Amino acid sequence: MISARTSWATLVLVLGGAVLLAVLNLTTPATSGLHVTTYVISLVGKYLCYAMLALAVDLVWGYAGILSLGHAAFFALGGYAMGMYLMRSIGARGVYGNATLPDFMVFLGWHELPWYWHGFDWFVFAAVMVVLVPGILALVFGWLAFRSRVTGVYLSIITQALTYALLLAFFRNDMGFGGNNGMTDFKTILGYDVQSEETRCGLLVVTATILCGQFLLARYIVTSRFGKVLIAVRDAEARTRFLGYRPESYKLVVWVLSAVMAGIGGALYVPQVGIINPSEFSPANSIEAVIWVAVGGRGTLAGAILGAVLVNLGKTYFTSVFPEFWLYALGAVFIFVTLLLPRGVMGLFLRRKPADVPEPTPVEAAAREATG
Repeated sequence: MISARTSWATLVLVLGGAVLLAVLNLTTPATSGLHVTTYVISLVGKYLCYAMLALAVDLVWGYAGILSLGHAAFFALGGYAMGMYLMRSIGARGVYGNATLPDFMVFLGWHELPWYWHGFDWFVFAAVMVVLVPGILALVFGWLAFRSRVTGVYLSIITQALTYALLLAFFRNDMGFGGNNGMTDFKTILGYDVQSEETRCGLLVVTATILCGQFLLARYIVTSRFGKVLIAVRDAEARTRFLGYRPESYKLVVWVLSAVMAGIGGALYVPQVGIINPSEFSPANSIEAVIWVAVGGRGTLAGAILGAVLVNLGKTYFTSVFPEFWLYALGAVFIFVTLLLPRGVMGLFLRRKPADVPEPTPVEAAAREATG
């Protein structure tokens, strides 16, 4: 179970670290050894967005036993919703000076704005879409899959097919989302220049704050009665069903929540990296997210955040120094963790209970909750 000490340490490191980096960027001169460059600010912000995706995957995989190989789809959908707002915010400042149509639509010969772009002039509408679009897709997909009792590797394959289908759809120019080039050249967000140091630092702190909020929400869920039943579903779904619970309902709730969390991460990712394109739907991204969770520690929440940061830090180094060896290194790390660190990096810090104190199984814990 997640200890209070681990939770506090996670919150302090994430939020405190982000605030410290922002302060060092804004208050120290560029010649100072303590100065943090804007590039580092954006890079850390990207890592924290990935940490949201990892946290979402850990919630469904670590506590519900749902191995999703398609969570990048929800991340990308949230990113596209934010990208549409950022493109509409450009107005007449685009290359073609068209106040209504984004540059890529003018280039492709579009004459009017598609109906599904209306409303994205307003940030509040875009923020609602960031939550609704991934949430509705997850609701429909989850209801059909869990109601049909699709589990295990079959569910994993279906989730991978989902994100691949979206990848192919968003590559089409006639979809109205920029085709393979996607959306880029953003100017402002809420009236602030997205390229300025102040905006970058603000986005970093906001990202860290929301990540901490998601972590606390996830911790509350998994330590509640709902979370105990969820773990029981993960470990013995048939036995939990015999106790009178409906596993598909529990899985659907946590699945939708996880999708929304990933979508929010994608929305914060776009203004910090400056682009969103169909490559974000790539199944490889979803598989990488699973690796982040495995490296950090499945079923620990804090481990998902740690794994996302560590693996992407390694990716940044390898792709700049030894780009051809990155995939080999990633595979080696996954094999090493699987064989020697089955509980991930967090397993090195989590205390084990004494052997003579038997811990009730998740199903027994759920039964006790049901019977009082």
